[in-house]
Amino acid sequence: MQEQYRTVAREGVHETEINRSRFLCALAPAATEQEAQDFVARIRREHPTATHNCYAYVIGADAAVQKASDDGEPGGTAGVPMLQMLMRREMRYVVAVVTRYYGGVKLGAGGLIRAYGGVVGEALDALGTLTRRRYRLATVTVDHQRAGKLQNDLRATGRTVRDVRYAEAVRIEIGLPDADVDNFRAWLADTTAGTATLELGGEAYGDD
Repeated sequence: MQEQYRTVAREGVHETEINRSRFLCALAPAATEQEAQDFVARIRREHPTATHNCYAYVIGADAAVQKASDDGEPGGTAGVPMLQMLMRREMRYVVAVVTRYYGGVKLGAGGLIRAYGGVVGEALDALGTLTRRRYRLATVTVDHQRAGKLQNDLRATGRTVRDVRYAEAVRIEIGLPDADVDNFRAWLADTTAGTATLELGGEAYGDD
């Protein structure tokens, strides 16, 4: 698994004008290829009179799924430069749709490549990106007396508390980088005088 990947912070649209053509780049996070395709279809419905609705998406932390479409622009001048921009920025689980309203001035192949790739880069800058790092899910079980202080200590040391469940004992779910597991185990034993237990679970990605 990848140690980390980047994705777009939120869904949004960035617009620019190049030689009287309007270029609107719609970006969105997409957890699956189906989500990416649904987003493309939605943008096409929103812009039925556009000259082109070109798209690119990258799914998977390892970029296992990469798709691009020129949607009628000359081959390789739209979808591919969009995809290349997403890959250059190390973006994953993301879909980009660039809607073009033709303004009467031909851009030529080089101009199209710069326009489609460029508007994706501008949209990423405008909307912002997140880095998601790989975590080991871990559950700490501790008695009620120590639970409140332990939660505060966890947050104070910058660890992400993902869930807390109260039963006979308190179960606190956290995310740990693999490299931190041994240090955390020692810290936990020290902080709780050896009364807490640590169970390691599966892996997931979380925001910084």
